[in-house]
Amino acid sequence: MARSRTAGALFVLLISAACAAQAELPANYQITLQTDSFPPFNMGPNSKGFARGDDVQGIDADTVRDIFRRAGIAYNLTLRGPWSRLYEQTRQQPAHGLFSVARTPQNAGQFKWVGPLAHHASVLLAPADSDLKFDSLEQAQGYQIGGHANGSVSLFLESQGIATSNSLNDAENLRKLLTGRIDLWAVADPVWRHYARLQGVDEGQLRIALSYRSEPLYLALSPDTPDAVVNRLQKALDEVIAEGYAGCSKTPDLCYLIQERGKTLAGGR
Repeated sequence: MARSRTAGALFVLLISAACAAQAELPANYQITLQTDSFPPFNMGPNSKGFARGDDVQGIDADTVRDIFRRAGIAYNLTLRGPWSRLYEQTRQQPAHGLFSVARTPQNAGQFKWVGPLAHHASVLLAPADSDLKFDSLEQAQGYQIGGHANGSVSLFLESQGIATSNSLNDAENLRKLLTGRIDLWAVADPVWRHYARLQGVDEGQLRIALSYRSEPLYLALSPDTPDAVVNRLQKALDEVIAEGYAGCSKTPDLCYLIQERGKTLAGGR
């Protein structure tokens, strides 16, 4: 009988704890999730720059939907631009989230973070007929470098004291590079390959002048987001990561983009 009473008491405690965890969130709590076109991480159908809900595609979008489902947190999701506006909305407005965001020393305190969702390589691209080739970022100082305003690649370069001439989207940077308006394009790999295909540009017309960083991408949440929300989402993501390649089952050719995220967790994010 004593064992039965003890088991019953433990069951009640577990149920109470679970209910308390759910009660930590305000009634009807919902997060407004946004991102922009950053293929293959986030993209609209047929490369459109606007999409809602399940029409938002990409390896990060799939992962974010999965962790919100596991965490039991309501959301609405929109892909739109420009990134700089979405960035400021997330920083200033409550109950907002933005992905895929690089966490830098400059923005680390501006948001609450869940991640990593995936990784990409940061590169400097030059026209194929250019003789520009670098061994370090310092050697790129003084060149006209095109970047994406408030994008992960540009933010890192700026943190290193390297100026970028930012555009609202990377498609514009590709056009600038091919017409000689910039010397180099700072962009994520494989993002540049998508834009090249989209504009009918053969990859052979471009070449990598420097590959300099593996960049983890995160979900950034408004700074007033309750810690209970952050913790539940991170726990859900940790579960996804522990399952290996869950999150790229729809796009197995892109699994290499998430293979490093477990190492980031082991290193303390």
